[in-house]
Amino acid sequence: MNSLAINKPKRLRPRALGLLVYCLFGASLGSSQAWAACDWPAWQQFKQAYISKQGRVIDVTDSRKITTSEGQSYGLFFALVAQDKAAFAQLLAWTQNNLAEGDLSTRLPAWLWGENEQQQWTVLDDNSAADSDLWLAYDLLEAGRLWDNPSYQVLGTLLLQRIAREEVVDIPGLGVMLLPGKIGFVHKDDSTAADSWTLNPSYLPPQLLARFAQLKGPWRQLQANYPRLLMGAAPQGLVPDWIVWHSTNGWQPAPKAEDSDAQYDGGYDAIRTYLWLGMLAKDAPQRKKLLAQVQPMADLTAKLGLPPEHINSRTGTSYGSGPLGFSAALLPLLAQSPQLAETNQSASLQAQELRLANAPLDDNAYYDSVLRLFGEGWHQGRYRFNAAGELVVGEQICQK
Repeated sequence: MNSLAINKPKRLRPRALGLLVYCLFGASLGSSQAWAACDWPAWQQFKQAYISKQGRVIDVTDSRKITTSEGQSYGLFFALVAQDKAAFAQLLAWTQNNLAEGDLSTRLPAWLWGENEQQQWTVLDDNSAADSDLWLAYDLLEAGRLWDNPSYQVLGTLLLQRIAREEVVDIPGLGVMLLPGKIGFVHKDDSTAADSWTLNPSYLPPQLLARFAQLKGPWRQLQANYPRLLMGAAPQGLVPDWIVWHSTNGWQPAPKAEDSDAQYDGGYDAIRTYLWLGMLAKDAPQRKKLLAQVQPMADLTAKLGLPPEHINSRTGTSYGSGPLGFSAALLPLLAQSPQLAETNQSASLQAQELRLANAPLDDNAYYDSVLRLFGEGWHQGRYRFNAAGELVVGEQICQK
């Protein structure tokens, strides 16, 4: 619904590569101390390229110059990591005023905003996007905690309660689960009296579920049920973009759009699932089990040299090389891989690092840039999530 598509590195000797990575990323890729008194140039560039003076995140790769609730929620997260309080407030104000009729506590934000046929800038689709809603609630809760701002915490709590009422369901045979949006993802077959639910694994970052599990609501149940979603959707360890739970037949492939290649079902949404899992804290619940489940993606990337763009999650066949953002998204997973000590895994991580080091951020690649800020930002040690899902940033990582 709100997934936006975006349309061989030179070999270096290990010592030369190590020096390059040191210069680019700091004395230690995993060290918070390396970023004391630091700035975040990638965030400054993202603001200049994609965020208007009013606080609207613009997808410049779309000819309509649209804004999505996804973009706003990611922008808020990056502002939080950068400790950019002014940008955070501006992004939040635009989101509330334009996507939520002025109040995120009374309605879920519309997922799509842009210019309509009457040349008016307005909401184009008022359905919600649950992943963006979760990130918005998380951004507010963590901004309230980190910046000691009760109003952010209250708004985040109220938004989370509304998400629970409108987007969380108890699916027979599966349990508590997040719908991708409030409308259009529950299907009834009157001829067979069967029901089905379309789900998206990438809409459920486990860090966010751990954070919400501290609060009242269905979040602890949803957190406990997340591994079942991942194992069921990706039995071969390769995650699809979308998956269907059928009341009588269990897990089923999601129907394909007319313009899609029916051979492949994992790509621009699924890449985020590997990103979220790679960023799990070392003592996060079930981390070892979850990382082991998606190890085949790390293995496939090592075999191919670059992340594949599209994957058949059932057969393991792949097509194309993923864009730069895919390499960034896999940095955390490759860095956390139990097989990192093996030559092929280490070389795979270095290949992605070098690919990104040789390519500056693009001012005309919104989704690529988002994935790079997430993946490279984590890999550089600019932020971390602890086992409780809380964001570790600010004075602990980047003094300003």
